[in-house]
Amino acid sequence: MTTDATVFLVDDDASVRDSLGLLLSLKGFRTQLFAAADAFLETYRPEWRGCLLTDLRMPGMTGLELQEVLQARGVRLPVVVLTAHGDVATTRAAMKAGAFDFLEKPVDDAILLDVLHNAIAEDARRHRTDGPAQGVRERLQKLTPRETEVMQLLVEGLQHRDIAERLAISPRTVEVYKARMMEKLQCRSIAELVKLAVGSGEPGGGGG
Repeated sequence: MTTDATVFLVDDDASVRDSLGLLLSLKGFRTQLFAAADAFLETYRPEWRGCLLTDLRMPGMTGLELQEVLQARGVRLPVVVLTAHGDVATTRAAMKAGAFDFLEKPVDDAILLDVLHNAIAEDARRHRTDGPAQGVRERLQKLTPRETEVMQLLVEGLQHRDIAERLAISPRTVEVYKARMMEKLQCRSIAELVKLAVGSGEPGGGGG
């Protein structure tokens, strides 16, 4: 297990969080505990490594809805779903939403630990194979919708005045969006921006 890998546990039941947190700590896992899916999403950072262990049925956002949000955001952290209410339809939905594995409570400690080790190993594998591309995706995710539009039009070769007209904003506002976008993407020139867009497959970049 990598030294910075963490099991992020999301469960609304305090007794479950405490017992699982203690078990994992005793077995050498780093853990971070959350009482709700929203709390995890608010705290999440793209540089986190390890895996997510989430309950399925929770007040507010469910474990399945949490998976769907993470999938929509392009978060590649492996997700292990833990539930006392497993059935074929629920299992299928969780796996379709990208779950790494699906475990039913009460789960055997040895099985849980084995699955978590495998999930963390999978996270490490993903970052070895697509680390540079993932870094680009994470930078692109920081852009607002308007900054993304400006980026795409710049990559297409439009001038600031043309972009302003296309988006019904002033050229000065285009400059502001461009400056923020270039800073977030860590690009110093339009040439660097085009190279990044082509490599990521962004619209306008010519990538596949």
